[in-house]
Amino acid sequence: MDAAARERYRKRLADLKAEMLSEGDIEIEPGRQDATAIAVDDDAQPLVEMSQAIASSRNRTRAQVLARVIAALARLTDSDDAFGLCVECEEPIAAKRLDLMPYVELCVECQQLRDAPRGGARKSLTDYR
Repeated sequence: MDAAARERYRKRLADLKAEMLSEGDIEIEPGRQDATAIAVDDDAQPLVEMSQAIASSRNRTRAQVLARVIAALARLTDSDDAFGLCVECEEPIAAKRLDLMPYVELCVECQQLRDAPRGGARKSLTDYR
């Protein structure tokens, strides 16, 4: 990878980090609007719980992506040669993949192996072997 490409990825990662930090977390709606209220609206409670779960999931995902962005910046800063190489097979990661997600650590093949379902793969619902 040439110096211009490394600098382009460094800028893209720094911009992504700044954007994620400036946006902050999604606020999680409290379970009750009025803490002194005794009665709870049973119809609204499932919607509130679902909103809380969605906000929590989004915050967790954003935190994971932010950690990956920071790690990619560290790889780029510490060792220019390590950035853009798969951490498992040490083959170059495709430029198109890095352009879309400059924080990736794995090539497509290694990512597919990691994402493959574990255990026996059932072909149908009646396949019990």
